[in-house]
Amino acid sequence: MGTPFDFNKKLQKARQSMGTQNDAEALALYAALARRFPQSGLLAEYGRAAAVTGDFDLADQIWQKLRHREPNNAVLLSQIAWEYQNIRLHGKARELYEQAAAVEPRHLETQLALAWFLARTGGVDQARAAVNQCLALAPREEQARYLSAHLDCRENKLAAAESQLRALIAEVPRRPQVCYSCHSELAHILDRTGRFDEAMNQLAEGKQLVRPTAAEESARKRIDAWHGDVLARIKTLPKDILDTWAGTFPARARTAPVPLAFLSGSARSGTTLLERILDAHPGVAACDEPLAFSSILPSIDITVPAMPPPRLNVLRQRYLKNFLKALGMSGAGKILLEKSPSKTPWLPAFLRAFPEARIIIALRDPRDVMVSLYFQNQSNTNGLAFAQLAEYYVNIMNLWLAVREWKGLVWLETRYEDTVADLQKEGSRVTQFLGLPWHENQSRFYESNREKTVMSTNYSDVTRPVHAKSVGRWRAYEKQLAPVLPLLEPYCKMFGYA
Repeated sequence: MGTPFDFNKKLQKARQSMGTQNDAEALALYAALARRFPQSGLLAEYGRAAAVTGDFDLADQIWQKLRHREPNNAVLLSQIAWEYQNIRLHGKARELYEQAAAVEPRHLETQLALAWFLARTGGVDQARAAVNQCLALAPREEQARYLSAHLDCRENKLAAAESQLRALIAEVPRRPQVCYSCHSELAHILDRTGRFDEAMNQLAEGKQLVRPTAAEESARKRIDAWHGDVLARIKTLPKDILDTWAGTFPARARTAPVPLAFLSGSARSGTTLLERILDAHPGVAACDEPLAFSSILPSIDITVPAMPPPRLNVLRQRYLKNFLKALGMSGAGKILLEKSPSKTPWLPAFLRAFPEARIIIALRDPRDVMVSLYFQNQSNTNGLAFAQLAEYYVNIMNLWLAVREWKGLVWLETRYEDTVADLQKEGSRVTQFLGLPWHENQSRFYESNREKTVMSTNYSDVTRPVHAKSVGRWRAYEKQLAPVLPLLEPYCKMFGYA
């Protein structure tokens, strides 16, 4: 079996190989270690390494082996569920969370993991049962009480939700994220009931609790710098770069030819709504923020005139394999649509691998985008002020505006406001851009969404008919937005929101 010294030495080498992105060597080392030292902890790490390198099939095989080896280990099952969730394989994540909860029905952390997952991805009834189980085990548990209030809010029981949230806030939850979530949820209620200044006050109090640390602020600045670097590189490329790339990677040299579309734009621009409308068409298979492309992104260089076609084909095949795995279906005969808001910096690399892809950019009044981002409960943006959110928006849209100039790019911009004003008219225009006629199912997209996983903070909005309540929302917060309005004004004019 080998000695502990051998094990630690080889494990360290495998980790070093992962750190230097020597994927093949790392996986070979993990595989050898797993054969000699078949420990659960090592197998879990091996599976995670496989997922990081983009081999989702291998990760799945390893995690399934672990699952069947220890079917009654609720903690391990929950950990594997989280791994599946992390690579957007939500169907398998749910299956594992539910198995873990059934194994240990009185284990609070296991029940909470299931409750959180269902509250984000499923209907209220399913999530409510899980939350109630948590409250039966620990009636004062702050996470379960917050989730109960969140579900009340989704059912439009606003008075009950507000009462619960105020009580929780008064007790000052121990977990900062739970505390922020209470302030955020209460702010949404106040916004919906016209108490706009109080909504802003609640968000301000919450944001004080999760103000970015020095390290987090440094990381944000690095991301901004990366956006700037990507934009600078894009601007060095000639506007006919797609012709150059196509010349070295012509259609006849490409394997895995499939109709493919990429839906992007700034976050909170209606991408989830549009993706759900398109996915309701029987000829479209849409996936919400899969990690399929991130698994090949590091291997694509947009600065070299030519990449070997065999290498690009390997990357295309890996992407499609992981995309279809996230879909949980074959996708045969369908147009594949990836929805990844705010991934506009990836567009050049995406087009490097898939020159035939159609690009859809979702637009929305930049001022409404700011308000929606500010209200959004996302750990990586909760502590940001309007000024920082405006910088993010400007960076993303500048990247798109640069790529939009490329000759031969097949693209379409669609405005959220046009969709909510006339679903069939604007939905038909976007559907026809994909080469398909409007389908009657698309008018009732929200019905199918109730049966699907929607990993978005606006789950409730895409499981009911479209409405215009969020159009012009920014006017209630004009005084708070005032400092960033000059920065947003050029984009308002450019996209027709002057």
